[in-house]
Amino acid sequence: MPAHAPAMNDTDPVVARSKADRRRFRRVTVDLPGKLFIPATSQELPCTVVDLSPGGANLACESELAGDTPIVLYANTFGRFEGQVVRCEGGQIGIRFHSTALKRERTAEQLILYMNRSLLDEADLRRDDRTPTRGLTRFVRHDGQIVACEVLDLSMSGISVKTDIRPAIGEFVLIGQLAGRVARHHQDGVGIEFIGGADNSSERLKAKIAITR
Repeated sequence: MPAHAPAMNDTDPVVARSKADRRRFRRVTVDLPGKLFIPATSQELPCTVVDLSPGGANLACESELAGDTPIVLYANTFGRFEGQVVRCEGGQIGIRFHSTALKRERTAEQLILYMNRSLLDEADLRRDDRTPTRGLTRFVRHDGQIVACEVLDLSMSGISVKTDIRPAIGEFVLIGQLAGRVARHHQDGVGIEFIGGADNSSERLKAKIAITR
């Protein structure tokens, strides 16, 4: 049984800051599948993103989390957000993001696209277009283990691979000549986010990852 999350009142500085963020950033009603990752316990919780803004989100979640709990939110089509819990009541969790100014601007752009999604293809909502790419590659884990895998899709910001070995989210890996970080788990394997940006040429990117057929 999860511990009951302590109540937070309006005088709590985190709650006050969250309210200020809500006034500053427009909340957009959404209905998106998501996943909460709790770094302290390596726990993953399914959730639904109810509304979203560049500054935070409200989630529908069956689990309870204590105030100030650091989290990582993976929101379908919008990507990854780091933040902390500011409210947990009535089956909903309020999250405040710890985003850079650039990340907030990008999220605002994505929300504008989302609100006009009837005029756009879903791929436009993603940070970088992902191209289905088939081939074989491998990544090296922090302990030196070499993991052979199949490439599913590729973008300038990351790669999705098919593998039975799923390193913990957040683990750093080396894939070809590129450093990366495991950003998500999916049904067939893992998604790896490149660190420091990748080459802006898809052919050079494929060469650095050493994709073979």
